[in-house]
Amino acid sequence: MIHTFSLAEVQLQAGWVTVGVFDGVHRGHQSILQQLVAGAHREGAAAAVVTFWPHPAEVLTRQRVKSLTLPEERAEWMASLGVDVLVTHPFNRQVANLSAREFMERLKRHLGLKRLLMGYDFALGRGREGNATRLSALGRELGYAVEVVEPLSDESGVISSTSIRKLVSVGEVAEAARLLGHPYSLHGRVTRGDGRGRQIHFPTANIDYPEEKLLPANGIYVCTAWLSGVRYAAAVNIGTRPTFQSEARRPIVEAYLLDFDHQIYGEDLKLEFIVRLRDELKFASVEALIEQMHQDVAMTRRILQV
Repeated sequence: MIHTFSLAEVQLQAGWVTVGVFDGVHRGHQSILQQLVAGAHREGAAAAVVTFWPHPAEVLTRQRVKSLTLPEERAEWMASLGVDVLVTHPFNRQVANLSAREFMERLKRHLGLKRLLMGYDFALGRGREGNATRLSALGRELGYAVEVVEPLSDESGVISSTSIRKLVSVGEVAEAARLLGHPYSLHGRVTRGDGRGRQIHFPTANIDYPEEKLLPANGIYVCTAWLSGVRYAAAVNIGTRPTFQSEARRPIVEAYLLDFDHQIYGEDLKLEFIVRLRDELKFASVEALIEQMHQDVAMTRRILQV
């Protein structure tokens, strides 16, 4: 898959295209992308996706939006679904002020737009003028067809990135995974901590995660950890370690990999969140904390069957 951050770097002869943020690449997104890829490849066209970074809401409302997926994570999911070209388009005030016609002309010029697949509530262009009716009218002028894809729903309603962000933010990672169609994940470089975990015989890997990434709520989680392509069971703490004095300015993410004792500083560690075990607690003593950690590890083994 080609992944670029500029439309100017792409020149397709014929493309089926979909446009959106696709944060999380959840089951609803996957439905659109699967239709896009199948239809495009059936007709010998390229399947192209245009997404945006940063999140448009940050530019339009000036409020921080923590993302479910960063651009490279999104690209990995797109590639796995068979997308041929991904354009992670920079989003700023200039882009926000483009008319629907101006934006669609760019897609036609660079992606050879033949067919546009769009979600039922999607709109683009200044003031969200580019709804299905407007984009269809432009299509008749510019030479592309529009297909509106109905939303994917279940007993909880329409699947959306907003609802999944709310679930993750309160620690409901199991329900978030059901809507995503895959576990919620986080990865980053392993950095040195203060060594307290090793002192109490629970050595942990501290992860330096990106500021833009949404963290699950503080607490203890059962996770699958991936290191250099190898899978491990892990008990993960997110929080401030209240039993010890901590000067952390943001939540710490530390993973205890079961049956593992190697130095991995500087390596990339990926965590897939399976279920939340409990709140992060302040214990009366280090001994009480250690006893609880043994219980957390036993529960992790039971859930992951390791």
